[in-house]
Amino acid sequence: MTSDLLAAVAPLALVALPPAWSRPRHLVTLVHEAGHAAVAIATRRRLRSIKLHHDTSGLTVTSGQARGPGMVATAAAGYLAPSAAGLILALLVARDHTAAGLWFAFALVAFVLLWIRNWFGLLVTGLAGAAMAVLIWRGSGDLQSAVATGLAAFLLLAAPRPTLELWGHRRRRRSGTTDADILARITWLPAALWCLIFNMLTLGALLLGAGLLLPR
Repeated sequence: MTSDLLAAVAPLALVALPPAWSRPRHLVTLVHEAGHAAVAIATRRRLRSIKLHHDTSGLTVTSGQARGPGMVATAAAGYLAPSAAGLILALLVARDHTAAGLWFAFALVAFVLLWIRNWFGLLVTGLAGAAMAVLIWRGSGDLQSAVATGLAAFLLLAAPRPTLELWGHRRRRRSGTTDADILARITWLPAALWCLIFNMLTLGALLLGAGLLLPR
């Protein structure tokens, strides 16, 4: 088994095993909130802050119209962001642009760091950014390739899990504060259908990403 293949398969343990999931889950939350924030800016909403919490939850605060395409896109972007980031990384790795993939990951973390407004979030993004910087400037080519492949695989594998957990979260709490509930209030689609959409899109991205990474 080559190092790149091992790097693509090893993240499965981080996602599938409950004891191993709790800490890397913070990275998924970071990318989730980055998705909300990036789309908010792209749709001309005003980005106020990003927070990451100990319990692996996060919060991105924006302001603008309460309804409309911009708000829908912003609310929908969170659960899809890890898949999107994973696909971008997988495509770059598959085309032997590993350095560009690592710079993309570094830029994503740096973007979140600019908007972090709590100490725990600062710690998570700071550590992630420092690790990426050391890898980019000090890591060997083989190490960079393995990490880029592993990170792409982790994001693609991890993205469906929060979308599946969303069903249980809504049943237990029924607080109406999940992204699916927010989307249900501002569109004509029910929250359950939004959950299903997130499930299908993240699983579809996983299949596409596997097609890019596994041939390596």
